[in-house]
Amino acid sequence: MSAVHLDPEDLDPVIKRLRRAQGQLAGVLNMIEENRDCGDVVTQLAAVSKAIDRAGFTMIAAGLQQCIRSDEDETEARQRLERMFMSLA
Repeated sequence: MSAVHLDPEDLDPVIKRLRRAQGQLAGVLNMIEENRDCGDVVTQLAAVSKAIDRAGFTMIAAGLQQCIRSDEDETEARQRLERMFMSLA
């Protein structure tokens, strides 16, 4: 698997989203420990999931060209990129 080297300006939104998700996840854990309402917990879990998904999509979109290896044919590249996107679905 090849590494993706993003420009700092492309990576900054990914890091911000992941840090936000990290804070939200800590909040969810606190909510569970405090026996908070199930609906509220699920709402926050959905927010965490969405933040992580968006970070993944942003990273893939920013590094799309780098994700295509020069040694693979177009069909292989398309299938591999599709698997990456689907893993986030």
